[in-house]
Amino acid sequence: MRVNPLPRADVDLRGSNSLRLPCRVEWCADVEDAADLPELLAFGRERALELHVLGSGSNVILPERLHGLVLRMRNRGIELLEETPSRRVIRVAAGEAWHPFVLHCHAQGWFGFENLALIPGTVGAAPIQNIGAYGVELDRFVLEVHGLELRTGRTQVLDAAACAFAYRDSIFKRALAGDFLITEVLFALPARLPPFTGYAALVTELAGCKTPDHADVLTAVITLRRRRLPDPGVLPNAGSFFKNPVIEADAFERLHCSEPGIAHWRQGDGRVKLAAAWLLERCGWKGYREVGVGVHEAQALVLVNHGEGTAHALLDLAARIASSVQNRFGVMLEIEPVVF
Repeated sequence: MRVNPLPRADVDLRGSNSLRLPCRVEWCADVEDAADLPELLAFGRERALELHVLGSGSNVILPERLHGLVLRMRNRGIELLEETPSRRVIRVAAGEAWHPFVLHCHAQGWFGFENLALIPGTVGAAPIQNIGAYGVELDRFVLEVHGLELRTGRTQVLDAAACAFAYRDSIFKRALAGDFLITEVLFALPARLPPFTGYAALVTELAGCKTPDHADVLTAVITLRRRRLPDPGVLPNAGSFFKNPVIEADAFERLHCSEPGIAHWRQGDGRVKLAAAWLLERCGWKGYREVGVGVHEAQALVLVNHGEGTAHALLDLAARIASSVQNRFGVMLEIEPVVF
């Protein structure tokens, strides 16, 4: 009979978040098999511990002291469940690292994820954020999300509609926030999916390709991300720290009159998405640095830890940045990382 791994007390999580913020948690367990979850949830209930789920820690802000039980998802597995002339259905364990999964799919000829290459994090975290890049968002491929209700331990299967996906958002960040643990995701990829090359940066990067294919897009996306974003292994960061704000058309027209050069994208519903990086640069934040934390010198959307940063210092800086944008442009910024 297999013995379930027991949680460990007083665990250092500095190495478990890409910002490398100092954090010690009361209890921590690595979940290598979803079958261990009922016993681990019971452990938490018996001690009245608040439960926290952590993937690779690439999109979180951890406090210096975290109370409760952290479950680090480490389960693995990729399986092709269905292959028809119209689609492929792939089941993936939540603990699989996202970028290696993208590379695996591409190598198998399962195309579609190329624009989402090199995004840090795990497969289980991807639907929570509804990750997106270079004109493609994850929700177009999600078939089902499987998981557990943390309060009851009951298994649940949510189809894509039930996930209520939106721009960098989902039900897992709202109604189910803190009460749903994703164990695996089912993706459906169209069997004949042309590469998406319409995003402006991709058009420029692929200018030398007459008829770019999926491999060209994958290479271009990896090149662009490495050029624009710092490696968290070298300079701790959580990627894009702020969402691109979406505002109503009338508010945009007023703003556009005073800022005719503002970077923007008109949306299908009439609203307008603004480039948060442009707003931050205009407010002078690019390359800003103070004790412990700062803004990356090449990408204003990326807040970084210079070695001695804390969650308090980082969130204080983010608040001041958002306040300056609000004061100058009348636009509210929302942070992307999850604050524990």
